[in-house]
Amino acid sequence: MKKTITALVSAALLVTAAGCGSSDKNDKSASSAAPAGTAAATKAPDKKEPVKIRIAWWGGQSRHDYTLKVIEMYKQLNPHVTIEAEYAPFDDYWKKLAPQAAANQLPDIIQMDVSYLTQYGGRDQLEDLTPYIKSGSLNVADVSENALSGGKVGGKLVAMNLGVNALSTMMDTTLLKKIGVDVPKEGWTWDDLDKIAEKTKAAGKIMGGMRHDVFFPYYLRTQGQKMYAEDGTALGYSDDKPFVEYFKRYQKWYDSGVLLTLDKEATKKGTPEEDEMVMGNSISSVQWSNQYLGLVNAAKREGIELLPMAGPNANKGLYLKPSMYFSITKNSKVKEEAAKFISYWINDVEANKIIKADRGIPVSSKVKDALKPTLSPAEAKVFDYVAWADKNSSPMDPPNPVGSIEVEKLLKDISEQILYKKISVEDAAAKFRKDANAILAKNKK
Repeated sequence: MKKTITALVSAALLVTAAGCGSSDKNDKSASSAAPAGTAAATKAPDKKEPVKIRIAWWGGQSRHDYTLKVIEMYKQLNPHVTIEAEYAPFDDYWKKLAPQAAANQLPDIIQMDVSYLTQYGGRDQLEDLTPYIKSGSLNVADVSENALSGGKVGGKLVAMNLGVNALSTMMDTTLLKKIGVDVPKEGWTWDDLDKIAEKTKAAGKIMGGMRHDVFFPYYLRTQGQKMYAEDGTALGYSDDKPFVEYFKRYQKWYDSGVLLTLDKEATKKGTPEEDEMVMGNSISSVQWSNQYLGLVNAAKREGIELLPMAGPNANKGLYLKPSMYFSITKNSKVKEEAAKFISYWINDVEANKIIKADRGIPVSSKVKDALKPTLSPAEAKVFDYVAWADKNSSPMDPPNPVGSIEVEKLLKDISEQILYKKISVEDAAAKFRKDANAILAKNKK
């Protein structure tokens, strides 16, 4: 899907601060540089050459809507800029991006996910943002080094973190009460979830499934293991016991009918509007915290709450993650202007009053502090949850290695074979280890 947004025309060009990072719309230094009536005071600002920026992202309708509003705000400040927007649901987004990358025709700015960061950054398809920070085009004065470090590949900053989030369990507490289930409290376990699943099935409802590429690594972390070895040349765990435990439990849920069937799951695009909890069919949706607002907005009802993940050892499994990034592509011809737009996105307070926490809690401390008094109850829950997770989590693993996308596809395929009873969980564990290690072994130097 693609929308071309035409540039707005104004009577006089506005002068913006370097980096477009300030929410102050006036260039005070220019207006006070000389007394009224002098040549310096009356000289019209230089016209800027027209620039077109292509930007692409994934998400649901509410994300598309507010992103387009922020783009319009930016263009009002920068009438010389035309911005061409491209957006799609998550899976379709990456399917579209792949051939563009192969043809060296990627948009100037692309929304980037940690799962794909090494793949694109390692292939030199993403621009190092450090020179634009040094030039002032990208203002990171109020961004911590920890927030920046999550966007580095091979020592280069190839992605600007847009916000942080954490894994969470979102539950329809109104529906839980109707079926006689107590709302889980901090410290709840997988065994508790098994009991909830039984009552959910008896009431004719389902519960949210899990993306195994996200939640199997979480489960491994709770067991003191990691998905990938530090050098990226093999899986990071040596014992298949966690794999067997995780998928046997998942198979039990699936066989009982408390999860959506695979054929129905295959029709989903990952948008909030089609989430089974939003539609009233499921008691839960296991998601990243920044997705809470999209689900609540789509559901348009009270009672959906943001809860911790099941454990034990949830604090070992939980981590703060860059929710997503903006990257500038190597093939872009307007890198400086692209950097200015990203700077505006992360630093402008008025823009972030529209963005809120949908792409994660803002990385700018100045923006985060400015937003707190303006938050709705739902938005405050996301901020509070991430603040809680910050104190109840462990350091994030390094970005996924090259080949991780193939490994994730392999994991998805094998999980489906398990659920369709084409392979035992034990044999699946052995097969996954063998095939995944063969993929990752290509990273050996």
